[in-house]
Amino acid sequence: MPELRSFIFLDQLQPQTLAYVASWMRGSLPRHNMAAQIIEIAPGLEIETLTDVALKGANVKVGLLVVERQFGYLEFHSRSTAEVKAGAQAVLDVMGAQMEDASRPQILGSKVVTGVDHQHAFLINRNKLGSMILGGDSLYLLECQPASYAILACNEAEKQANIKVIDYRMIGANGRLYLAGNEAEIRNARDAAENALHNARTV
Repeated sequence: MPELRSFIFLDQLQPQTLAYVASWMRGSLPRHNMAAQIIEIAPGLEIETLTDVALKGANVKVGLLVVERQFGYLEFHSRSTAEVKAGAQAVLDVMGAQMEDASRPQILGSKVVTGVDHQHAFLINRNKLGSMILGGDSLYLLECQPASYAILACNEAEKQANIKVIDYRMIGANGRLYLAGNEAEIRNARDAAENALHNARTV
């Protein structure tokens, strides 16, 4: 059976977190405050079977189905929390797994950079897909494994702080998150993001 690397339930997708992931989704687009489930497994190709199970097991829509070099990723969503949970349970049942079997997130790096220089902001903006960071903003950087936990960190940070989502990468070997705002809000965002990952470790 495949390795369950992450099993992430989002009770309400936040506006910027949603807008960012929707910018490269190829499936059905979720809406603000919808519930969503993200699943990461290895080896990647097995995610095709699990997608079939989720779609047949509940009334959900799939936004992301990615088969990467090593890992597979699935995101599905619904206005009904119960339907998302039913689809998630169907996946666990066919895997013979429990949500506690998912790998616990590890924080590989965490840093707050205050008062970003204008040239540094320019360089970051060259590679971002989200909002723009401006000179003078403070910046929060997070790197984690498995990669998909970056969306959990971003969503929870956005709930708790008035920040801009600059970038997050939830596919690949490591996940990365870039948030910007004033220093106080960025520190609130950092705490919310890291608490979410800590709580995921202790489910």
